[in-house]
Amino acid sequence: MTEQMQISAAPSLSSSTLCDLPSSVKIPNYDRNKLTAGIVHIGLGNFHRAHQAWYLHRLMQQGQAHHWAIIGAGVREFDKGQRLKLAAQDFLTTLVELSPTGRAVEVVGSMIDYVPIEADNGALIAQMAQPEIRIVALTVTEGGYYIDPVSKSFDLNHPDIIYDANHPEAPKTAFGAMVAALRLRRDNGWGPFTCQSCDNLQGNGTILRQVIVALAGLSDPELSEWIVANCSFPNSMVDCIVPATNAKERALVYDLGVSDAVPVTHEDFRQWVIEDDFCAGRPDWNLAGAIFTNKVHDFEMMKIRILNGGHQVVAVPAEVLSVETIEQCMNHSLLGPLFQKIVLREVVPHVKAVPGLRPENYVDLVHKRFSNPKIIDTTSREAFDGSSRHPGFLMPSIRDGLANGTPIDGLALIQASW
Repeated sequence: MTEQMQISAAPSLSSSTLCDLPSSVKIPNYDRNKLTAGIVHIGLGNFHRAHQAWYLHRLMQQGQAHHWAIIGAGVREFDKGQRLKLAAQDFLTTLVELSPTGRAVEVVGSMIDYVPIEADNGALIAQMAQPEIRIVALTVTEGGYYIDPVSKSFDLNHPDIIYDANHPEAPKTAFGAMVAALRLRRDNGWGPFTCQSCDNLQGNGTILRQVIVALAGLSDPELSEWIVANCSFPNSMVDCIVPATNAKERALVYDLGVSDAVPVTHEDFRQWVIEDDFCAGRPDWNLAGAIFTNKVHDFEMMKIRILNGGHQVVAVPAEVLSVETIEQCMNHSLLGPLFQKIVLREVVPHVKAVPGLRPENYVDLVHKRFSNPKIIDTTSREAFDGSSRHPGFLMPSIRDGLANGTPIDGLALIQASW
């Protein structure tokens, strides 16, 4: 039987079929028809749906945050297809949590709409300008912020940025659309929204602030000053291993009794550490397990250098050795010990402890997570776009090693392999 025949044979996921799903599948216990929007999220990939959307869904399951529902958005051609698939199932997503010993399935319902993708981003700008939208969040990948990896400055000469500066009312980029929406809100007296990055960048809020303020200044210096005075850009650390969805994942969800065109699998671990700086209010994500703290940087450093850096430590040589998954790396006679040696010897000495967790213990936790046989996380996915990932994940440890006279030979080997 083909994959398409299998999927069509199962009940198609939608609001009207939730009660037809197997009892083993947890479904929303709240009335989605009564949800109202408070967040626009740009970049509706797997990570967002397994992480930020899940935290909000868990709040809604507790009877909270029903006026903070998510409206999805995107600015790429890929997003058009994603929007159609999600719209066909009423913007519901099936999440499958995969632990080494079992799995749990739930349908997340915190997203209620998806803005049409348009060349001039008109619909997106109009949606973000609505007064009820109080947070605009993004997951656009580490390389999507137009930051020069060497100077760390905003690339004012990038063709996309030049275009947005010359066409501020019909921009190409997500950032240009945010600036245009903020202009409308200022001009109409609707107030600011919080700009929230959810990408794997140390100081992600600070970087987003740099991009938005600089881009606004190219076309409207007074707007740039208004944004500085009124908007907030909280830093955050996000953590959950979420593989790409392929035929195997869709077949797994079908076998569990759900026909979902865009399901998401993820590990049995999540963490979200957030700076509590929201100019227009926020959901009480802490009631769903998120951590609000003014020490986000320390959590970020531990996660980005050990987990994200650790992914590069094994994925880059794995590509050379034709090892296909991260789990296979950890059980490999060379790559598993290489991870332990490099991370403990060359990365950990430069990482601070966070409340309740020392760097050495975090290495053990990451080793366990990487070794989860149920998570099919490919080395090609982790090694992809190294020019964007290495400057943030590996180079800071190399620079600290050089400055402090500690070993860097293993990290240098990874860079050479790449």
